[in-house]
Amino acid sequence: MNHVRYTDRWAGRLRSDEGSAAIEAAIILPALIMFLCMAIAGGRIVTSGAKIDAAAEDAAREASIHRTAGAALGAAQAAAAESLTDQGIKCANTSVNINTGGLNVPVGQVGTVTATVTCTVKLSDLLLPGVPGAKTLTSTATSVVDQYRQRGD
Repeated sequence: MNHVRYTDRWAGRLRSDEGSAAIEAAIILPALIMFLCMAIAGGRIVTSGAKIDAAAEDAAREASIHRTAGAALGAAQAAAAESLTDQGIKCANTSVNINTGGLNVPVGQVGTVTATVTCTVKLSDLLLPGVPGAKTLTSTATSVVDQYRQRGD
């Protein structure tokens, strides 16, 4: 009789679910945390990309309303910097390149100005494991130069 109780006690322990929830959580929880971290980093990249698109559009538009390439370049760089600041984007490195070839076409013909804004967005401040320290995003926008606007020499 004593022998039956001993085996019943061990059989009950072997069939018990105690501790299995903790093991399942220990296996699943790190994967869920990693997924959440990647979603947060992805969200930062997507929203930053949209804001950099807007900065490129602002820079191209600002450049297209100036008469000389020098004035267009300065105005475009200022417009891109202001747009990024207004939208709360802090770039580790920023560059603004302007193609002002459209300012050289004769009056009466349509020209375009293209702005390319490159911004390195920091991700290290998120303190997320598995996320790179920074991501470089580039956006290009084109704006039409008024065909009847006087151009500089």
